[in-house]
Amino acid sequence: MKRYFTTALAWVLLVGACLAMAAIPESATAATPDLGVLSGFAFGGLLVNKSVVADIFTNLKATFNKQFEAAPSDWEKTATLVPSSTKQNDYAWLSRFPRMREWVGSKVVKALAAFAYTIINKDWEATIEVMRNDIEDDTLGIYGPMAMEAGFSAKQLPDEIVSDLKNNAFTNVCFDGQYFYDTDHPVGETSVSNKLTTALSNATLALALASYGAARTAMMNFKDEDGRPLNLIPDTLEVPPALEAMGTLLLTADKLGDDSPNPYKGTAKLLVNPRLTSSTAWFLHCTTRPLKPFLFQERKKPVFVQQTDSQSDDVFNRGAFKFGAEARSNGGYGLWHTSVGSTGAGA
Repeated sequence: MKRYFTTALAWVLLVGACLAMAAIPESATAATPDLGVLSGFAFGGLLVNKSVVADIFTNLKATFNKQFEAAPSDWEKTATLVPSSTKQNDYAWLSRFPRMREWVGSKVVKALAAFAYTIINKDWEATIEVMRNDIEDDTLGIYGPMAMEAGFSAKQLPDEIVSDLKNNAFTNVCFDGQYFYDTDHPVGETSVSNKLTTALSNATLALALASYGAARTAMMNFKDEDGRPLNLIPDTLEVPPALEAMGTLLLTADKLGDDSPNPYKGTAKLLVNPRLTSSTAWFLHCTTRPLKPFLFQERKKPVFVQQTDSQSDDVFNRGAFKFGAEARSNGGYGLWHTSVGSTGAGA
């Protein structure tokens, strides 16, 4: 009896389903299902589609650019910008220090010395992943600060490059084949030093004269290969954080540590560079000439880049979109005459 009841119920349900289908217009049953109905649901977060991703990365780019413009940078105080339009730049011309002279007879053409100095551009990047799950879950707050940091870092790339030049200036060569800070730069038939080892000090007049004073005197005595003074007057004292107090006292105090009058008050600006790795080395620069002690060679300014194609391998395999910055540049040494450096190590 139970079996017959179950069979009858099944037939009733089948007939009901058929009648319901018959009531649906034929055009509706033949149409393709509208999947767009489901695409409007984000299930408690953001819908990941092309438009949403484009808006997100537009905002990230704006954040990057705003921070790039606002970020501080001081590399231009001691380095000259040299635009680059190719893979590398040749700086053999640094051996020609052009000076006006009296025109008597034929002009004297400054020939290139037998020096070779080339700076090859390097590629730089900073890349950040934006996970698709973070978009779906609407947890994008972490990426704003990351875009700001990328913009900040991109703006300060020249500062890092120029600071690395300074940190290695006692062991890296410049255009004349000598270390940038060295004791025997060839000038005509003589050798000239722009390197000291004395510690920066304001303790006594004698110690101030032997450190900061010696650097000033050396630079102001530099001459060209014809024996004419170059008229270089140092204007910037650069120190690491460990020497900030000493540099401040030397340049601003009325008296030295031994209570003698300070002859160096107001003779230069103080530049404190936290990127300097030595706690004893210090540098005195002349930055008023067109060619400063260091060169920043720029092939491509930092630019915002992004990978937002949902069909890319990273998005398909790992659910990761990307953004960041790219640049091409490098640094090098300019005229060693415009800087005197001391290891501060006493030897």
